Amino acid sequence: MKIFENIINHKINNISTDELLKYADQFQVKISRDHAKKIAEYLRKEKVNIFNDASRANIVREIAKIAGPETAKEVNRLFVQFTKS
Repeated sequence: MKIFENIINHKINNISTDELLKYADQFQVKISRDHAKKIAEYLRKEKVNIFNDASRANIVREIAKIAGPETAKEVNRLFVQFTKS
């Protein structure tokens, strides 16, 4: 299971704007291109582990600062989908 977590975290740590928008669309998460760009930039510069609750909470707080609380809530829902897979 650890390898699965590493693959997902690696993907998130290297996600592009277009990839984030693709996943958001796939999981019916509403996010603007501008917000996706800012979020992707943040995710690429920080080492994230969405399988760690504290780490994910910090990421969601930062995303709320970037794109607002509703977008952060939606991105968190997307992260939860990734961790359930």
